[in-house]
Amino acid sequence: PSADDLAEEMEDVDFEDEGAEEPDAEAWESEDDEGVEDGMEAQDDSEVTFSLHSASVFCVSLDPKTNSLAVTGGEDDKAFVWRVSDGELLFECSGHKDSVTCAGFSHDSVFVATGDMSGLIKVWRVDAKEEVWSFEVGDLEWMEWHPQAHVLLAGTADGNTWMWKIPSGDCKTFQGPACPATCGRILPDGKRAVVGYEDGTMRIWDLKQGTSLHVLKGQDGHQDPLTCVASNQDGSLIMTGSVDCHAKLVNSATGKVVCVFKMESVTPKAPISDGEDAESNSVESLGFCNVMPLAAVGYLDGTLAIYDLSTQSLRHKCQHESGIVQLLWEESSAVVYTCSLDGAVRLWDARSGKMISEYRGHSAEILDFTVNKDASIVVTTSGDHQAKVFCVQRPDR
Repeated sequence: PSADDLAEEMEDVDFEDEGAEEPDAEAWESEDDEGVEDGMEAQDDSEVTFSLHSASVFCVSLDPKTNSLAVTGGEDDKAFVWRVSDGELLFECSGHKDSVTCAGFSHDSVFVATGDMSGLIKVWRVDAKEEVWSFEVGDLEWMEWHPQAHVLLAGTADGNTWMWKIPSGDCKTFQGPACPATCGRILPDGKRAVVGYEDGTMRIWDLKQGTSLHVLKGQDGHQDPLTCVASNQDGSLIMTGSVDCHAKLVNSATGKVVCVFKMESVTPKAPISDGEDAESNSVESLGFCNVMPLAAVGYLDGTLAIYDLSTQSLRHKCQHESGIVQLLWEESSAVVYTCSLDGAVRLWDARSGKMISEYRGHSAEILDFTVNKDASIVVTTSGDHQAKVFCVQRPDR
């Protein structure tokens, strides 16, 4: 038997050596390591890199219950559920035929949903690693789980918002204007949802009745497509952002606009024919602080604006070299996180407007990111085909 063992060992060695004789294959394999040898390791602040995607990674979510699992979806038509601690794959959410642009866990981490651009949505039971439901809608714009129930909402390019009970599949639709439902958010009470549309309108829907409670359009609405919506912790205030560079603060009970935040420095809009103007700007992301009356708005021109809600005025402008893709507030402090087209994650103190820290590691733009509950890690996805986990524990805790 020892001779057999030896023979097996020899085979292994041969095999490995063979690989080494093909420098090209080897170079491709260890591209990442080579960068490290060239003294680039200083640039990668991440703890874990997940690299099973073979194209841009568009979306990431953490499981709400333990924050130990991530789901990522990408341009390679794939979605993966993996462990944040070591990047170990738990299972692949297979069967998508188009870029996976939406992915997220249910409120109790029992289910994970993945949605692709063509509108195929699949739901998997996490512990069993098996698909329990799927449905096909029109081209998918956004998708979100209900904060307290196994209910999934999605907005599509035909203007509809869909709501399903999972896994039974009982379904309701909310018909918007005949243009894409570009963004949406379920309000914290779980009874209403706010949906923004490409024609600049916004609707607040009653999820139970299926009726529209408030519609903002014309002067009250936006002049251009909505890009993002957010609500404060108790759902009393909604903020909408748009390609028109305005962010509107809306009272969710009355549907009335409380105030409009405009960027003073915005260049006047070019005529439509020059739609591709390099000067274009838009609101890309926004959110409310939980611990102070502050809101943050991130713009494509790289401006992070911190607004004071009590005085409805601009408190700080934090400038980025390149466009902001997304921003998130820490759950229990006045710290706001941004990710941008330059591939960095930055933490800002909203009280002082100063940058606290910066994390790098991606070789392309960051396309999505999320922060865990205790704000100790950030998980990012990028055009460099990778997802990364950064530890952001700060000394002042």
